[in-house]
Amino acid sequence: MARNQASTALILRTIGIKEATYYARRQRLQKGNQARTYRGGRPQPGYSWTTDGKRISDEQIKEYLMELMAGEESAYGYRKLRICLQRKHQLIINKKKTYRLCKELDILMPQRQTKPRYPRRIARNRTIHRSNELWELDIKYGYIAGEDRFFYLMAVLDVYDRSVIDYHIGLNCEGKHAAQTLQRALWKRKVYQTEKKPVIRTDNGPQFISRIFEETCEHCQVEHERIPPKTPNLNAHIESFHASLERDCYQKHEFTTYHDAYQIVTEYIDFYNQRRIHGSLYDLPPATFRRQVAARQVPSFTVTL
Repeated sequence: MARNQASTALILRTIGIKEATYYARRQRLQKGNQARTYRGGRPQPGYSWTTDGKRISDEQIKEYLMELMAGEESAYGYRKLRICLQRKHQLIINKKKTYRLCKELDILMPQRQTKPRYPRRIARNRTIHRSNELWELDIKYGYIAGEDRFFYLMAVLDVYDRSVIDYHIGLNCEGKHAAQTLQRALWKRKVYQTEKKPVIRTDNGPQFISRIFEETCEHCQVEHERIPPKTPNLNAHIESFHASLERDCYQKHEFTTYHDAYQIVTEYIDFYNQRRIHGSLYDLPPATFRRQVAARQVPSFTVTL
């Protein structure tokens, strides 16, 4: 025995494997080959009680269920069948057991398919000729090193003039914040009450598929389209803004407090809109480009995406 152990140790040293690793793996394999014992929860009793203290077997309960399914209660699901058992037979039974017995009898009703109120509209290729035709919304995370937590930046960006129209900065970001940010952006661009409104493009984040955001889009009469999963290129313009934000702001500052992060990011967005040169806008900042296009000082163009 000792000779076998010595030869094993020599082989392990030769191939560079530690003895503890070898024996631990061998022990796991031996345990895996053994028959597993049941370590589940409490075993099923096989009966239920009535309100007056009588014990009713599961087989008898199944008969009750089959009698119900043969009568007017055939259209009921397991939840209503449980109520019938309680009322007709005074059974003390919960919905989980009723579901299990119905499943064993194969009498479960098919699950009802609900039609979403707001059908998903897939983003499609577009040609943009002016501002306020297509807006992109997305979220960017930032890290506060001094407080060891993250904050959120949700921005609305005009695809044509590349302006950050409005944004939300906070320690949380929910559907209500997306709805409020969209409404503010519509007011700022003075298109809240106009007949023709921009198309809103987002990904499939929980904020953008929430009920409150969809209701806001419906109330404001704006079309909301969502890009397919794993296609960030369809949100390329706001992704480009996020890349600039990461490179020119997040990587150059170590935020110590949420107040610092809010102030620095706000200042960067103002710089991005008012002073940062944009190569695709005739080397003009977005705000200057909008004014000069409106005054016809620079030629307009089209954006194809």
